Amino acid sequence: MTTALDTPVLSPRVRPVEGLRQSASLSWRTLVQIKHNPMELIDYSIQPIMFLLLFTYVFGGAISGSPGDYLTFALPGIIVQNALFGTLNTGIGLNTDVTKGVFDRLRTLPIARWAPLSGRIAADMVKQLWSMGLLLGLGAVMGFRIGTSPAGALGAVVLVLVLAMAFSWLSVLVSMLVSEPEKVMIFGMAVMFPLTFVSNAFVPVDTMPSWLRGIVDVNPVTLVADAVRGLLVGGPVAGPVTGSLLWAAGILVVVAPLAVRAFRRRV
Repeated sequence: MTTALDTPVLSPRVRPVEGLRQSASLSWRTLVQIKHNPMELIDYSIQPIMFLLLFTYVFGGAISGSPGDYLTFALPGIIVQNALFGTLNTGIGLNTDVTKGVFDRLRTLPIARWAPLSGRIAADMVKQLWSMGLLLGLGAVMGFRIGTSPAGALGAVVLVLVLAMAFSWLSVLVSMLVSEPEKVMIFGMAVMFPLTFVSNAFVPVDTMPSWLRGIVDVNPVTLVADAVRGLLVGGPVAGPVTGSLLWAAGILVVVAPLAVRAFRRRV
């Protein structure tokens, strides 16, 4: 006869390997939804195309003398900017799931506390790849040419994904601290806009005031934009890549544990 004492007790601790498997399952759940709701890719499709066309043909002649020259300079920066703004979708999606009670059932399951968060981030990294592919493809149609090598282009994509993953955890933290998805977007307007525009993503820093240039030089967006330019077009690579990875590691080490803690308190 089976007694209550014979019932297996689920361990509250989940092995890292098992947590990774759970993250992959939850990530697949998010990606499968695209099949039934392709509109989820709108933010990763329309916005990057719009930014690339507008910046190139509206500002290109005034800044660089011709749209073609500006495209060579600006496309790496637009890729970085679009990746950072894409991380807001991660926070908005998670906040919506929490608000609607999607994670209530997960609370009763023996899964890693960080699996729902890392699963969503992993799924959104796939969407980020789609967005970068669109930008590079449209850029090629408009005249952009990779001046380095396939390895350099792959390195640029990986670097942008690393930065996007780090900033995704920041978006997740904000989404767990605010009550409504709209407030995650307010965070984006208040933080992401200044971060991307006070950089050399779209314009050279030569005409900026000296005090502003000091801020721009240490801005992670500037470092990543320089690194992506070096990897795609040519130029310094080692310094910008090192600075970018240090920023990404610092954000990840500090913010990810805070995001998991906030998630545990929220759910």
